[in-house]
Amino acid sequence: MIIIKTKEEIEKLREGGRRLASVLYKVKEKVVPGISTKELDTYAEKLIREMGDEPAFLNYRPSGAKIPFPASLCVSVNDEVVHGIPSYEKILKEGDIISLDLGLKHGGLFTDMAITVPVGKVSEGSLKLMEITEQALQVGVNAARSGNTVGDIGHAIESFVRSGKDKNGGQQYGIVEVLSGHGVGRAIHEDPYIPNFGKMGKGEKLTPGMVVALEPMINNGTKHVTLDKDGYTFRTADSKRSAHFEHTILITGGEAEILTKI
Repeated sequence: MIIIKTKEEIEKLREGGRRLASVLYKVKEKVVPGISTKELDTYAEKLIREMGDEPAFLNYRPSGAKIPFPASLCVSVNDEVVHGIPSYEKILKEGDIISLDLGLKHGGLFTDMAITVPVGKVSEGSLKLMEITEQALQVGVNAARSGNTVGDIGHAIESFVRSGKDKNGGQQYGIVEVLSGHGVGRAIHEDPYIPNFGKMGKGEKLTPGMVVALEPMINNGTKHVTLDKDGYTFRTADSKRSAHFEHTILITGGEAEILTKI
């Protein structure tokens, strides 16, 4: 069931989104060669709790998961697509790229955001992958207008990514299909399910008051992914790199409002 948020809830989500963006950009500044992904996770949780809020992902158990997620921050490095589990053994090195995916609970309501950042100096191919993925997110946001559909969002993202192949010397980009955007607010995951591909006019219609998280996940090769034994970490099937960007947005009577911004 799609939940239309009240004015009071929207105000809380605006504040929660602002706080989440602030935390995530502070974590981004800590991304340097030699730091462990667990140190980033610890720092993110510290910042959230100092504001009186709660990390949304810590101990969250999605449907089908054998154990709750054991961290506040999802950290996915290189060929890891999403939901990587932080550890002190996973040390970032020059040339890596890392997805930082974080959720925050403020005033009883949830917001969700992700960015992919370079570790030191990275290859041109990695920079292009991150650029394409971040731009794809904005394309999706632009398509998320009242009266449009979920399929319109997916179609816009898919069309943009496919067009990027010709602009990058024939480089194939794989759009991950088994993972998607989603509604968010009263729960971490709500309806509707929002794939990053689709057909115009298909799926649920967007109406003012809907709050959704859009999150294209784009691979530098195949669209196919595998799931690690930990039950959470998805990675590319061909071991090529992946990028991930996400915003929580509000559907309005005009352009969508990005809530996860400072």
